Amino acid sequence: MKSSATVAPMAIGELAAHYGLAPHVLRHWEAMGLLSPGRDSAGRRRYDGTHLARVAVILRGKEAGLGLAEIRDLLADDGADRRRVRLEAHRQRLQATVDRARACLELVECALGCTHTSLATCPDFAVLVQERVDAGPLPE
Repeated sequence: MKSSATVAPMAIGELAAHYGLAPHVLRHWEAMGLLSPGRDSAGRRRYDGTHLARVAVILRGKEAGLGLAEIRDLLADDGADRRRVRLEAHRQRLQATVDRARACLELVECALGCTHTSLATCPDFAVLVQERVDAGPLPE
């Protein structure tokens, strides 16, 4: 693959196809302020290597669980301190999700390894259930 600096201008369909996206996704991202393609003399969108890289950044952000507005705000040049605050809040949300997933996995693994005829009679399973009862409401 060429570096993003040496990419020839692309039409919306070409850029979308590169990432397996539908063109309307790029139009939506443009409307959200995430992309700002140039235009040719006929008014058609033209994307270059910076857009190729920008779409990769947006996709990585989405993979990390960020919403489009959050990605747009993170990409805005409003200072490292604001970016750090936003990312720290997101890190905390991700950590809570990971913690919940680990607890779910522990419960499933306990149930899979249980030799009791019913989970209701398994003392190990009962401990995990009681830990959840004691924990109270889920964090948001």
